[in-house]
Amino acid sequence: MNDWIKIDTLIEARWIIPVDPGEIVLNQHAVAIDKGIIKDILPISKANLRYNPQQTITINDHALIPGLINLHTHAAMTLMRGFADDVPLMEWLNNHIWPIEHQYVDAQFVLDGTQLACAEMIRGGITCFNDMYFFPESCIEAAISSGMRAAIGMIVIDFPTAYASDADDYLAKGLDLRDRYHQHPLLSFCFAPHAPYTVSDKAFNRILTYAEQLGTPIHTHLHETQDEIRISLESTGMRPIERLHQLGLLGPNLIAVHMVHLTDYEIKLMHQYGCSIAHCPSSNMKLASGFAPIPSLLNQGVNVGLGTDGAASNNRLDMFEEMRQAALLAKAISGRADSLPAHQALRMATLNSANALGLGERIGSLTIGKAADITAVNFSDLNLTPCYDPVSHLVYTASREHVSHVWVNGRMLLQDKELTTLSQLELQHRSAFWHERIATTSKQ
Repeated sequence: MNDWIKIDTLIEARWIIPVDPGEIVLNQHAVAIDKGIIKDILPISKANLRYNPQQTITINDHALIPGLINLHTHAAMTLMRGFADDVPLMEWLNNHIWPIEHQYVDAQFVLDGTQLACAEMIRGGITCFNDMYFFPESCIEAAISSGMRAAIGMIVIDFPTAYASDADDYLAKGLDLRDRYHQHPLLSFCFAPHAPYTVSDKAFNRILTYAEQLGTPIHTHLHETQDEIRISLESTGMRPIERLHQLGLLGPNLIAVHMVHLTDYEIKLMHQYGCSIAHCPSSNMKLASGFAPIPSLLNQGVNVGLGTDGAASNNRLDMFEEMRQAALLAKAISGRADSLPAHQALRMATLNSANALGLGERIGSLTIGKAADITAVNFSDLNLTPCYDPVSHLVYTASREHVSHVWVNGRMLLQDKELTTLSQLELQHRSAFWHERIATTSKQ
């Protein structure tokens, strides 16, 4: 025993799906974790001869996958889940969402809503989320309290809110927040200009300058609807992508969200400049925005990750649903059953999203030396039997209800489906409080 290597945790599982290299499934393997880092992945029989763990977790019917990464969300909007369903995007924003935000959104709203979102995401196997919303300091507080990894959006928009008065104020507050927290091990930052139709050229130019100096991604809605493109043509004479191209924003640090309405030339631009796409299939369908040309983007070699969008426009922060929808829609759009296979959908929800955030060296795959951000999926449910291909099952059969355990940086946030860092009862109380306030207003 003296020759054994001491480690914190050994997780033994039926399958390990590392994602990178692709299309590999390891049977009866274990993950060795120490100080939050994956130290080894090896057969269980060898692990028991090599390591002396403080704890061994044996989950014989499970698949271990990298923690899922939600590449685009507005976490606090869980408090508006189902508030204004079944209306077009601009009507939804102008007549429903923005008025409620104007009346209610403050630091406490964002804290409560984001904690509620973190609980939902952890229970669904999500270990990291890329957020865009007001009062990002409250998002940070919620992420830290939950133990999740988060990319914090330094939001910029050209109209005043309770959070900031103008674009300069948004930027100043975002940069101050980044200065205070950028060394936190579970936090990273993105500039988050809302969209071309709410952000001026002047603000975009300032964002670009800061982003290049700091090496920080830029996360923005782009080409979500035909209305957005029409408004841009009428006001600038250019489609939004061309405007951003002229401003110099196209590049490897751009995360373009939605990207539903694209020409062949625009798809080639995305590849040429190394941009990333945050594909949100459920939100795109629910708001009738359309079908993003994901097969064409993938064929061009564009990096495409997956996001849920906010719960107000999706109703679920469910990456299993997004993987399935993405794969099925790609097949229907292309007319090819092999256009987006299951292993590629899983990669989009993990490593592709990590790469978009500039975190691919740290998370996104089960790789020795990376952070132990891990999700366990229980395959013992009758609805998951028989299983010929666990990757196929993850995308086409399993759901977030099958997630049993979640670790971030080696810390267990979900144990046998029970949250370890957040109080479900307290979250229910806070949700009820905000529901009563918003529901009362909507009836007036």
